[in-house]
Amino acid sequence: MNIGQAAAASGVSAKMIRYYESVGLTRPVLRTDSGYRVYSDDDVHTLRFIRRSRDLGFSVEQIAGLLALWQDRDRSSADVKRIALGHVAELEQKVAGLKQMIATLRHLSACCHGDDRPDCPILDDLALEPPAKPARRARSV
Repeated sequence: MNIGQAAAASGVSAKMIRYYESVGLTRPVLRTDSGYRVYSDDDVHTLRFIRRSRDLGFSVEQIAGLLALWQDRDRSSADVKRIALGHVAELEQKVAGLKQMIATLRHLSACCHGDDRPDCPILDDLALEPPAKPARRARSV
């Protein structure tokens, strides 16, 4: 099947299929004499795996690791679980950050009169110097 058919069958756009091939997430597929890509059912199955992984928010790097484990029949499920739980921790951290943003915006909105006056605590807060981020410690190698 051609790239358009593979895109329709997998739910991954042709542009993303080309990107995944360019970064090595998928193997290069066979090409016709005129240079068109030819996809097999296995290629489409891999693209569906990638799409589902992206739907769950895994990074390209994480997906590469998951693909390697998926294709390794001697894998340990503990390795897969470690990646999944690491991703859960990242998602929970993002959720906590989003909740903090919501709380801050609710507070600022409650302080704003929302009338015809130009005074606005929301804009005043946005204009403040951002707090300094804690310095990152160098990793010991």
